[in-house]
Amino acid sequence: MSFYHVGFAVPDLAAAMRELRAAAGIGWAEPRSGRIGEWEYRIVFSRPGPPFVELIEAVGPGGPWDASDGPRFHHLGFWSEDAEAGSRRLSEGGFPVEFSGCPFGRPYVYHHLKGLGAHVELVDAALQAGFLATWQPGGPPMPALPEPVREPVLEPVQTQAPVREPVREAPHAPQAPQAPRAPRAARKQEDP
Repeated sequence: MSFYHVGFAVPDLAAAMRELRAAAGIGWAEPRSGRIGEWEYRIVFSRPGPPFVELIEAVGPGGPWDASDGPRFHHLGFWSEDAEAGSRRLSEGGFPVEFSGCPFGRPYVYHHLKGLGAHVELVDAALQAGFLATWQPGGPPMPALPEPVREPVLEPVQTQAPVREPVREAPHAPQAPQAPRAPRAARKQEDP
């Protein structure tokens, strides 16, 4: 599977970092602040990865990462060989755009998946070197989804239980004869 991170929108970045460190031993890079359009945010990624855990806190109400109703799973992040083509593919497939950084010069986009109740984020692979330099210096390159995405070839699902061969017992090796044992009552009398 080629997702490289899971993203959570949280109301308190520091608290979420502390809890995940205490619960699962997750280490963190240094949090950073940013702005896109009218929305300010704070963001952090786990170390090491991939996969990474991304925590993002909206600074102020509204915006794509608003967690004023509480923390939530927000998205699965994938590198894409062509985020614009991938976004068109997802839109045509019935997954609407929820937010796009493209109008702000940042080639990533969130598409809503109703059945998941969250998003798929496509991030253009051209951003990967900068991501690694910021969040995991020296980290290896990560795979990107090709566009168009080729559906995996799935093996047919077996609908009947497999026929099991009867268990055959291995032939027993001959055992050396054992000396006859005294009856139980006689053994108790011999014990000191």
